[in-house]
Amino acid sequence: MSDKSMGVTRLAGAIGAEVSGLDLREPLAAEQVAALRRIWLEHGVVFLRDQHITPEQFLAFAQTIGTPVEYPFVNGIAGYPYIIEVKKLEHERVNFGGVWHSDTAYLDQPPMATLLLAREVPPHGGDTLFANQVAAYDSLSDGMKRLLGGLRCVNSSDKADTSRTREDRIAEGGRAERRSYEAEHPAVRVHPETGQRALYMNAGHTVRFAGMTEDESAPLLHFLHEHQKKEEFTCRFRWKVGSIALWDNRCTHHYPVNDYHGHRRVMHRITLAGDVPAG
Repeated sequence: MSDKSMGVTRLAGAIGAEVSGLDLREPLAAEQVAALRRIWLEHGVVFLRDQHITPEQFLAFAQTIGTPVEYPFVNGIAGYPYIIEVKKLEHERVNFGGVWHSDTAYLDQPPMATLLLAREVPPHGGDTLFANQVAAYDSLSDGMKRLLGGLRCVNSSDKADTSRTREDRIAEGGRAERRSYEAEHPAVRVHPETGQRALYMNAGHTVRFAGMTEDESAPLLHFLHEHQKKEEFTCRFRWKVGSIALWDNRCTHHYPVNDYHGHRRVMHRITLAGDVPAG
């Protein structure tokens, strides 16, 4: 199967494409995987509809893209340690990961990619926004690019509490051992497959620039966080049961919209092993 047998519909000018023509109930051929990977690298995040698959089939699909890894704070679902449940229940007001971010930037080797599969969705709301960090970098002035080229960011899992994301609040119901993670990464990351440069700080985890205090770092980080989520860099995806998103964690941000209070939303998530970010 070639690219031509897959339907590709762009969601926005900067990021995102829906891909049709794949049925994940059956193993994908090598040509299908290669074609999907090319589309994914081009668009940053790809979406597949109507994939009513078992956890085993979901895991098998993830393994064609990369190597699944366990999430540091939450246990996997029964029998599948690499698949975690991301849910907001009817009585809850705070959602999981509810700020613009890239996944687990506080790890020495953040994940290459994340896959999310919709199991239950609210009757309205619960969309996810994605932002292209290559486009965000490219639009900066030459002076700002030179400045950022010499900076590194300190990222901490503890910041999730102050940013009111749900991942730290649910940790007590997750792994027995509670620990903090901190990692330092370049402010501008070079993508290991495309060679493109992308902004690599995020509002959910970045605390300060290395060698600076939080107060000294705050004005520039504030500017960058606002810049990173400009509408012209984004797309918006509306979930249906059986929808899958596969995003490149090395060059995208995402934001789950928390606009469905009183309703239930349940997703399954797998993260794929990445490398040490290089500048």
